[in-house]
Amino acid sequence: MADTMHTPTNSAVPDPWSLPLEILDVAKPEIFLNNAHGEYFRRLRAEAPIHYCPDSEFGPYWSITKFKDIVAIDADHKRFSSNDQIVIGDAPEEFITPMFIAMDQPKHDVQRKVVQPGVAPTQLAELEGLIRQRVCKILDSLPIGEEINWVELVSKELTTQMLATLFDFPFEDRHLLPYWSDVATASPAVGIDVDWNERDRILAECYQYFAKLWHQRADGSSKMDFISLLANDPDTAGMVNDPKEFLGNLILLIVGGNDTTRNSISAGIVEMNRSPEQFAKLKANPDLIPNMVSEIIRFQTPLGHMRRTALEDVDFKGHKIKKGDKVVMWYVSGNRDEDAIERPDEFLVDRERARHHLSFGFGIHRCMGNRVGEMQLRILWEEMLKRFDRIELVGEPERVLSNFVMGYAKVPVVVHAKT
Repeated sequence: MADTMHTPTNSAVPDPWSLPLEILDVAKPEIFLNNAHGEYFRRLRAEAPIHYCPDSEFGPYWSITKFKDIVAIDADHKRFSSNDQIVIGDAPEEFITPMFIAMDQPKHDVQRKVVQPGVAPTQLAELEGLIRQRVCKILDSLPIGEEINWVELVSKELTTQMLATLFDFPFEDRHLLPYWSDVATASPAVGIDVDWNERDRILAECYQYFAKLWHQRADGSSKMDFISLLANDPDTAGMVNDPKEFLGNLILLIVGGNDTTRNSISAGIVEMNRSPEQFAKLKANPDLIPNMVSEIIRFQTPLGHMRRTALEDVDFKGHKIKKGDKVVMWYVSGNRDEDAIERPDEFLVDRERARHHLSFGFGIHRCMGNRVGEMQLRILWEEMLKRFDRIELVGEPERVLSNFVMGYAKVPVVVHAKT
């Protein structure tokens, strides 16, 4: 079934084809809230795949919207820097929290390598039984035949429990993890007015909580949770003494493990209801689940973009990108590029080469936890098919106001048990 993206008549979201191309600003969060971004990016891919927006609430920026061009920019870390920012706008300098996804080599490689074992295949194999146990408990607790918000009861709860495991975080306080994630991703750059001082205060509480865990675990142990790995490696053992860098990397790991998987879990329910023939195909052949998981992640693109900053003047396919220019790689557009993906606006559980997508990024900054997210989604769908006849969408899903997190605030459903 083709995607139902449309351009609302809401005056805040005009028809992109009616706008002068030179003033088209695809970064307005309202476009994403109203699920209208599909047509905006369709026009840019067709008419200006490398597009300069001279004036926006985030300042001027370049949009890169084609699959191959995004890969080229993402891989060119010598000319396009990740330092300091991952989203379009610039935070006040005093509120920037360094994180390794927003660092260049060699520091990026060192810090990433330290935490990588926490999501290595051998570690995930050991965690699979625990994840399945938790998935079963969550699904068995759902009321049958009553309207519920799938986001709160399933998507958020499962990913929060997984995060608590990866950090070995006190389970009774796990609700703090998505709270800190939501605070961290809120900013004017995604359309949410922010009291920077209040945001800083809340994230300082996050730092204090984790610093306590850090000091408890800096004992030379070989435990595989993220905090123990960072605290006991010589290259990162001093990170806790730099609150901004420590907090930045915590937020990266929390957001990476929370927003991406949470919104893919929600999106899977939405798309299966919009494409009932695909759900029927999946029920008839559950072996398609791993492939379908990749298709959900492509189709939803949980994080819509990442930003780079030009380190020098660059002639990119005839476009003069100047040193210091903001360059935005729109993964959410690249995943719908007709020249790279066949029938990109269709949700197909049996799509060939389903993992051929940009949702995890590319190159040295490719999402290190991609297998964790895929495993959670796979186990969830395996257990759902065992228990339920269908999960029926009973109202219009509510999207979040963000040009960065492609997420849902509410997905109202009714669960129907197998008869």
